Amino acid sequence: MKAHYLACLALLPLMAQAIEPGPSSPQQAETENWMTLQVSGRAASSIPQKVSPTERDQAFKRWLDSNKHPIPEFFETGTGGKSGSGSSK
Repeated sequence: MKAHYLACLALLPLMAQAIEPGPSSPQQAETENWMTLQVSGRAASSIPQKVSPTERDQAFKRWLDSNKHPIPEFFETGTGGKSGSGSSK
């Protein structure tokens, strides 16, 4: 019995296969291409988008207000919104 376990341990490295580098699907390849394009900035607009002082103040206020709500220890499954095509009351 002990020899059986030793034989299995000896064959373990032969059973392990390396993960092939690169994308595993065409969708993953396309996602990686978009991510690379985004990081490089090659597809960036030549027209800069400016934010008005009012828009900047509103965005900053929203960000500050988001910190007023405490993060719960856990989320209860019975609370929250519903999704799907169920009937609403």
